Amino acid sequence: MTPLITAKELAAALTDPEPPVLLDVRYEVGGPPGRPAYAAGHLPGAVYVDLDAELAGPPGAGGRHPLPDPARFGAAMRRAGVRADRPVVVYDGGQGWAAARAWWLLRHTGHSSVRVLDGGLAAWDGPLTAEVPAPAPGDFVPEPGATRVLDADGAAALAGRGVLLDARTAERYRGEVEPIDPVAGHIPGAVSAPTGENLTAEGTFRSPRELAERFAALGVGPGTEVGVYCGSGVSAAQQVLALALAGVDAALYVGSWSQWCADPSRPVATG
Repeated sequence: MTPLITAKELAAALTDPEPPVLLDVRYEVGGPPGRPAYAAGHLPGAVYVDLDAELAGPPGAGGRHPLPDPARFGAAMRRAGVRADRPVVVYDGGQGWAAARAWWLLRHTGHSSVRVLDGGLAAWDGPLTAEVPAPAPGDFVPEPGATRVLDADGAAALAGRGVLLDARTAERYRGEVEPIDPVAGHIPGAVSAPTGENLTAEGTFRSPRELAERFAALGVGPGTEVGVYCGSGVSAAQQVLALALAGVDAALYVGSWSQWCADPSRPVATG
């Protein structure tokens, strides 16, 4: 099953007797909260999920967006109506970062049928509503470990034996700017791979062939071990999704740069 669903496919699926559970995870780093945007208008039946509160744990030693407590995450998903035997579709404002974080986290904790609306809300040309649904409680119980994760030591080791992709902008990778974290630069050995290059000009994901060509140019070949990090483990999930479209299974360094640079003993590369 492809991790993406088009707006046309979703519109058809929502007419089924048992449509997919629909999660609105709009989020913008440093931007306004997503809940007011959800309240102003969302896809019919969609339940809002707060990335900071429900798709991540409190900031700290694990970075700005560490993994959430499984019990807390599970409770949030059940409140949203997520069931183990029912498909889930997630969407955000269009970059795919937050939606991919929800996609990855549900997959990581054992859900077998999760898809991202390609192009996000911007691709939807159907009706919106301000009505807040009251879904029947779900039964999903997270069981973490279904996908690969990296810690700081694992990321450093992978950079030496495989390909560690840095999903942030090239300027942040090179250390020319750092608008969020206290130290600029990148993990030594990592390869710059900004997430914006995974998308078309219209904001949808590039084709699997185009993505495979992109990652091959970055050193990802058959049998290559691949890991991804970003600033705090959110945009890197979009890169993991893009790699999945290209047929590559990648590990996510959830703590990412926000965890790495918090320890002054860890090396930092620039340029």
